[in-house]
Amino acid sequence: MSASETGVIDVHAHVLLPSLHAEVERRAPELVAEAAALDLRRNGAASQAVSGPMIGMRIPKLTDVGVRLADMDAQGVQTQWVSASPNHFYPWAPEGLAVWAAGEANRLIAEHVAQAPDRLTGLGLVPMQHPERMVEYLDDAVLGRGLAGVEISSFAGDVELSDPRLEPFWARAAELGIVIFLHPFGCSLDERLDRFYLANTVGQPAENAVALSHLIFAGVLDRHPGLKIVAAHGGGYLPTVIGRSDHAWHVRPDARGCEHPPSTYLRRLWFDTVVHDSRTLRALVEVAGEDRVVLGSDYPFDMGLDDPVAKIREAELPEQLTRRILGGNAAALIGTRGSA
Repeated sequence: MSASETGVIDVHAHVLLPSLHAEVERRAPELVAEAAALDLRRNGAASQAVSGPMIGMRIPKLTDVGVRLADMDAQGVQTQWVSASPNHFYPWAPEGLAVWAAGEANRLIAEHVAQAPDRLTGLGLVPMQHPERMVEYLDDAVLGRGLAGVEISSFAGDVELSDPRLEPFWARAAELGIVIFLHPFGCSLDERLDRFYLANTVGQPAENAVALSHLIFAGVLDRHPGLKIVAAHGGGYLPTVIGRSDHAWHVRPDARGCEHPPSTYLRRLWFDTVVHDSRTLRALVEVAGEDRVVLGSDYPFDMGLDDPVAKIREAELPEQLTRRILGGNAAALIGTRGSA
């Protein structure tokens, strides 16, 4: 299936939920203040001084469906997969607040995409720091709200993607055939990245690499081969240095938690095109496969792609492959769904 048949599909676009955050702040002002202090420590004052106005200028793009659709038209994008801005993960929230926030996010995202159901596809949230509640809110998002899947972070508190407590979640996601969009929020390297915007430029790809390594080495994809996981930011550093993981798998018994060399699992995952240069995009296609790369823009943030279609065409890939990346691969990924 090509982009000419499906239209261009953007799998990485965000929505901001101001009413949700206002209520979280009302319910837990001290915890919100602590989280803001952590963000400041991780990002540094100079980066925060830039990020605040940048986001403020983009509030209409993040909240107004009419503005979103106009921008999509200008980009030549037919469909967006809309996921919450990662600041809505609230990984520090205690159970009661966390499950309420996930359910409210699912409701608000469903309302947002329902304003243009032929153009927008929604991805919900689950309370990842409380693994025992994740299946409940996966069902809430998909069966209760009609969303196409959920967005998760690279970690939440002490919960890594290798955590055995996530097994019921992986099993349910595979059973339903839904999309899981892996998008980090924050990096545990903290103050080492607190200048030059390293918290994003280094932190995000590092978090992607760590999260995917947990997923692969723990054998999650062996136990749940039907999972449909899309990694933001092209999977970060992992695809381009996967040879080191393969070497460890061959020589280290403590790195043999998966059945096959780690590189083989890249072809069981999907990766968006938010990699910012043609060389990296071509390398990603080579290691992941022609059917595993999907267009993403990170709309509407400044680290995203303002013209995601042109960015793919700059790589000068064969036209048939280009059309698959523009829309065909994403359409095939979301086209088959399981049942409850």
